[in-house]
Amino acid sequence: MKIKQFLAFSIGLLLISSCNPTKYVAEGDKFYKEGDVVIHNDTIAKERKEGFESYLEEALLPKPNSKILGVYFKVGLWNMGGGPDTSNNFIRRWLKKQGQEPVLLSDVNREYNENLLRNKMENLGFFTARVTSDTLIDGKMATVRYDAFPGKIYRINEVKFEVDSNTRLGNSIMATKNESLLRPGNNYNLDVILNERDRIDNKLKDQGYYYFSPDNLLVEVDSTIGDNKVNMFMTVKPETPKQAKEPQHIGNVYVFADYKETSGSRRRIPRSVEKYDDKFYIIDPENKYRKKVLANHLFLEPEQMYNRWNHNMTINHLVNLNTFKFVKNEFVDSPDSTNHLDVYYYLTPMEKKSIRLELVGKTAAVYNGTEVNANWTLKNAFKGFETLTVSLFGGYETQTGGNVNLNSSYIRYGTEVSITWPRLLSPYKWAPSKQYIPKTFLKAGYEFLNRRTAYTLNSMTLNYGYAWKENQQKDHNLTLAEIIYVQPRGISDEYRAQMDTVPTLRHIVDPQFSFGPNYVYTFTNTMENKKHTFYAKAGLNTSGNILGLIQGANYDEGNVKELFGTPYSQFIKAEADLRHYLKITPTSTLASRIMIGTSYSYGNSRSLPYLKQYYTGGPNGLRAFRARAVGPGSSMPENLGEENFFADQTGDYKLELNTEYRAKIAGMLHWAAFIDAGNVWLQNKDENKPGGQFSKEFLSELAVGGGLGLRLDLDFLIIRTDFAIPFRVPYRPKDDRWVFKYIDIRNRDWRRENLVFNLAIGYPF
Repeated sequence: MKIKQFLAFSIGLLLISSCNPTKYVAEGDKFYKEGDVVIHNDTIAKERKEGFESYLEEALLPKPNSKILGVYFKVGLWNMGGGPDTSNNFIRRWLKKQGQEPVLLSDVNREYNENLLRNKMENLGFFTARVTSDTLIDGKMATVRYDAFPGKIYRINEVKFEVDSNTRLGNSIMATKNESLLRPGNNYNLDVILNERDRIDNKLKDQGYYYFSPDNLLVEVDSTIGDNKVNMFMTVKPETPKQAKEPQHIGNVYVFADYKETSGSRRRIPRSVEKYDDKFYIIDPENKYRKKVLANHLFLEPEQMYNRWNHNMTINHLVNLNTFKFVKNEFVDSPDSTNHLDVYYYLTPMEKKSIRLELVGKTAAVYNGTEVNANWTLKNAFKGFETLTVSLFGGYETQTGGNVNLNSSYIRYGTEVSITWPRLLSPYKWAPSKQYIPKTFLKAGYEFLNRRTAYTLNSMTLNYGYAWKENQQKDHNLTLAEIIYVQPRGISDEYRAQMDTVPTLRHIVDPQFSFGPNYVYTFTNTMENKKHTFYAKAGLNTSGNILGLIQGANYDEGNVKELFGTPYSQFIKAEADLRHYLKITPTSTLASRIMIGTSYSYGNSRSLPYLKQYYTGGPNGLRAFRARAVGPGSSMPENLGEENFFADQTGDYKLELNTEYRAKIAGMLHWAAFIDAGNVWLQNKDENKPGGQFSKEFLSELAVGGGLGLRLDLDFLIIRTDFAIPFRVPYRPKDDRWVFKYIDIRNRDWRRENLVFNLAIGYPF
C-alpha cells in the first residue's frame, strides 16, 4: 500500500473511531440520544399533535448532543481532543473547545421533566394532564420516552374587568376592554394572559402611567364552574403603589449632546445653559450640533403627558442619527412638581472620521478577480448630523476557464462622493411618518472600465432624492434626478471588426445619456413569524420625456436630438419583483418569485440604453444558464467561440419565475431544490435578432432549468452552492425545445456544456 493511501486510510479510521459517541461513556452509564414525547389524545388532529409533541420536546432537559447528517460530529471532536483527558496539549484543548461533551442518561432527571411537561400542558389549558416516562436502551445508547395524557382542554366562559371605574386608572383600564386578548370560547393559555397584562400596560404607558407595571395586574381564574370552562377576573392588585396609579407629566428635558462616561456626575447642569425654543436644555459646550436639528428628534416636551411611544421614538431617532455611539436615558422625579418626571439624555458621540478598507475576492464559473474598496466617512459633517462619504474602488478580473471570450478581463476603478441628510430638504412641508427618520441623499460618481482587448468606458452618475420609511413594512425611494452619462473610448480593431457582423456588440459601446426621476416602493413582512409572508418591490424609471417632447425628437425619422453633444435616451420603464414564502414546517420553506419588467422607448430612442436593459441567467436568476446568456426571445446566442467576443443577451421586456424548496438537513447545513424559468424580449423587431421581438408566443420562448443546491447557514452569512441543468432551451427549434431526452449525466461532454455550478453569498431571493 502506498504511503498516501495508508495515511488516508489511517485518518479515516481515526475519524470513524472518534465519531463514536459512546467511546468515553463509563461502564454502567448510557449515551443519551434524545427525549421522545408521545401525545395520547384522539381529539387532536395529527398535524397539530406532531407540532404539540415537538413543542414539548423542546422543553426537555438536558438538550441532546447535536448531529450533522446523523453524525455526532461535535462529540467526535471532543473525543479527538482526548475526552476526559485533562492534558495541556494545545491541539487537544482546541479540539475539545470546538466539540461537545457527551450528554449521558445519568444527566436526565425524568421526574423533573415529567413535572415540566405537565406544567407546560396546564399552561395551555389541559388542567388534568399527566405524564409518565420510560427509558429505552439500545446497546450503549438510551432514549427516554414520555407518554403525555393531556385530557380535555379548558376554554374561557366569561371575562370580567373588576376595576374601580370611578378612578382615572380604572377608567383607563376599562377603555381597553374591547381589545382584550381574552375571548370567550378561546382556550385557556397562560401566555395569552401574560400578553394581555402587557397589552394593558402598553396602553397605560401611552396615557402617562410611567410607574405602572404588568405585575400590578392580577388575573384570577375559576375552573370550578364545570363543563371544562373557566371564568376570568381582571383586577388591580391592592398593594399597587399610589404613584403607579397616577399619570406622570414631563418636567424639564436635559440633553447632554457631548457626554463622556468619564465626565463625572451625570446631572451636573452648567449655570449658563439656557432653554432652547423654551423646551429643552441642550448642553453642548463646543457647539458641535445645531440645536434646531437636534430638537427635531426630541418628542417628549415639558408639561406633556408621559407617552411611551414618544419616549421610544426619541431613543430610536437619536440612535439612527448614526452619530452617537451610546444613547442613554434617565427619568427622575421632578423636585419642583408632583407627578412630574425630569428627563435626561446622555449622548456619547462616535469618532467623527473613520476609514474602512475592504478586499473582495470574486469567483464564478470561468473567471476570477479581486476588488479593493476604501471608504472615508465624516459624521456630522455640517453640524446637522449629515454623513459625508468618499469612496475609492479598483478591481481586476480575468477569465480563467471556458472556451469563450466573455469580455470579462478588465481593470476597473473609480470614486463616489455621497452626502446624506437625516431630513427632507424640500421647499414644501412634507412630513412622512415621524416614527422613522427620512433622508435626503446626493451621490456623484465616476468609473473607468478598461475591457483590455475590447474597449474602455468612462461613466459618470449623479443622483439626488429622498428615502423614507412609512412603517416597518413599507419603504419609499424617490430619486428626483438620476443622471447617467457613459462615453466609450479606445475600441479595439478586433472589437470593431466583430461589431460589423454582430450589431448587438455595438449597442454595448453606444454613448449613453439618460436623465430623469425614478421611484421604488418596497413592501415586506418576511420578518414576521407567519405561515405566509410576502415581499414586493415595484419601480418606475423615466428619462428625457419632457425634453424629447419639446424638441420633437424622432429616432425612426432620423431626427435624433443631442444634449452636450450626446444623444439622450427617452423611455418609460416599470418593473416589479413579487415573492411569497410558505413556511411548511419550522425547518422548511417554499419560496417563489415572479419578476416582470416592461418598458417603452420612443421619440429619441428605439430601445433602452444598455445599462437599463433587462437580462436573465446567472446565480440569482436562471441558474441553469450563465448571466446575460438567454434571449432575447428565441434568438440564438451569437459568436460563441474561443476567438470571439460574447454579446450580452439583453432586452426591453423581462419575465422570470422561480420556485425553490428549502429545508434544513442538520445544524448549519441546508439543501434546496429549485426550478427557474424566464427570458427577455425586444420592443421592436431587430433583423439581427430573429425571434427576439415580444409576441403572443412569449410563453413558448421561456427558458427553463432546475437543480439542487447546498447552503451553509452561519447566521451572519449564507454560503450557497447550486448545480443546475437546462430543461428547456428557447433558441432550439420550436418542437424540440424541451431537452429532457438529451440529458446524459454520465457523458463528460454533456456535463461540460450543460451542468452549471454557481457559488454565491446569500439566497437568490
